[in-house]
Parts: sequence; structure tokens; C-alpha cells
Amino acid sequence: MDISKFVELSLGSWRSQRSAHHLAFSHFEQVTSTIEIIPLTQEDNNVIELCKLNEIDPKIIAHPFRMSWEGESDWDEAATFEGTTILVPIPDPDNPKTGRLLREQGYAETIPSIGKYEITEDGTFILLTAYERATAEEKIWFVNPNFRLRVSLIKTSEGTGVVTASFSSEIRSGSVKSES
Repeated sequence: MDISKFVELSLGSWRSQRSAHHLAFSHFEQVTSTIEIIPLTQEDNNVIELCKLNEIDPKIIAHPFRMSWEGESDWDEAATFEGTTILVPIPDPDNPKTGRLLREQGYAETIPSIGKYEITEDGTFILLTAYERATAEEKIWFVNPNFRLRVSLIKTSEGTGVVTASFSSEIRSGSVKSES
């Protein structure tokens, strides 16, 4: 699998159930959410702006997409959340299974970020992203085209301690919609 196939498999609407252990707070959280992943073009104004912000030539990117989510958490009674971000893969020209991933909004910190990804022989997508105050490690793999699993770790910026660990199961609930 390469980044093209991974993004293609990820497009669509997903229902997600996440269990998270926030070790710093000794708290366990259950989250249910919907995730919408839609393809964007290399000519999309937001994609071009993200590339400019990171001094990346849009000609070297592949399969940009927008991910939006909304959900509920049991952390606080009736706690809801939503968000959206643009993601832009930059494949390594020498190895189609590795590259960088630009994010308009990061996972561990809500700032633009650049992570390094690798797709293993068994098709697992691994993303490592260093932020100012933390490091995020995400692994996503497909059990079948309509069911995927995701493990996320938020570590201290030195990478020596785990702050949050989560596991998500995601089931496709709808087909791909294109950006108009």
C-alpha cells in the first residue's frame, strides 16, 4: 500500500468509537463521533495556502483531503466538539511508502504541523508528529475496506512519557462526497 491507496480507502463518512486514557489526569474517556473525509484538488486555495505556509511546492504533493469531525465525550456532561483540518501528503520521491504530512491543525496541539509517515508492509499507516509541548504517534490500519482501527499516543515532548493513549474503531457509514 502507498499513500494514494491509503487516502483512497479513507475517503467517506465514518462512525468512530474511541476509548482514551488520560494518564496525566487519571481519567478514562469514551468518545463517539462522526468523521467525514473528502478529497481536495492540488489547486484548492486552502491546499495552496497550507503549502505556502510550509514552503512546499504544490507540484510535489499527492491526494490532499479535508477531515471534519463532530462528536460527544463523557468527560463532561453533554460535552460536544467539532473541528476540521486540511491534510496534505508529500510522498518521498525515493520511497512511496514514506513521506511527510502537512496538517492545517495538529492532533496534539491545534497548530499547523508537519508529521512523518510510513506505511508498513502489512498496510499500517504510522504518523509521528513533533509539536512544541508534545509528540503524537498514530497508527491506522484497515481490517477491511469499511472497518479501520486507530491507536494514538500523546507523549511528552522528549518522547519519554505517555500522557494520553487511545484506541478507536471506525466503521464506514457513507460513501465519498466530493468538494464543490
